[in-house]
Amino acid sequence: MQERKFTYNTDRKPLIIPEYGRYIHKMVAYLKTIEDRELRNKNAQAIVKMLGRQNTHLRDVPDFQHKLWDHLFIMADFDLDVDSPFPKPSPEKLKARPEKLRYPKTGYQFRYYGQIIKKMIDETVKWEESELKDLLIRTIANHMKKNYLTWNKDTVSDEVIFEHLRILSDGKINLKSNEYELRESSELVKKRKNNGHHKQKNYRKKRN
Repeated sequence: MQERKFTYNTDRKPLIIPEYGRYIHKMVAYLKTIEDRELRNKNAQAIVKMLGRQNTHLRDVPDFQHKLWDHLFIMADFDLDVDSPFPKPSPEKLKARPEKLRYPKTGYQFRYYGQIIKKMIDETVKWEESELKDLLIRTIANHMKKNYLTWNKDTVSDEVIFEHLRILSDGKINLKSNEYELRESSELVKKRKNNGHHKQKNYRKKRN
């Protein structure tokens, strides 16, 4: 009795784009062997149509066809001479690493205040002196105190908030405790706790 030999995927060449399967990769490999350019172009277009049927979730993507042609060239290891309606991708561009994301570092030592507070401070220092600017500074300072209490502890002096505000504004906003008075810590903490209790009651009501 003749012994049957089986070929396992682990013994085969790894697929370049596994999502398309080995059958598609074999078609692309065969496409590279077709000498007649016109016939090769027709087969390339037929393969791209097959790729499109396997990627219906990409149909709403604006450059859907462009992506499919890129996939064809990638599976051909960029060694394919066909007429593409789009610029051919290059292996250098594919292997290029994306630039590292730059995270905002300004005010990072006071991250519990949030980036919105920092942006408000940056805009406020641009304003001319007026009652409206003074009111906005007081509002920002009170929000800073509330945020500080949320993430740190149940009490903080106004002097600490004023110093943080001075640092975040690059020294352009200097509040004095004998001129400005923020809301009491107990009032801000109490309001925060009451809001949490109110939300919990509403949650219980919805469950019941």
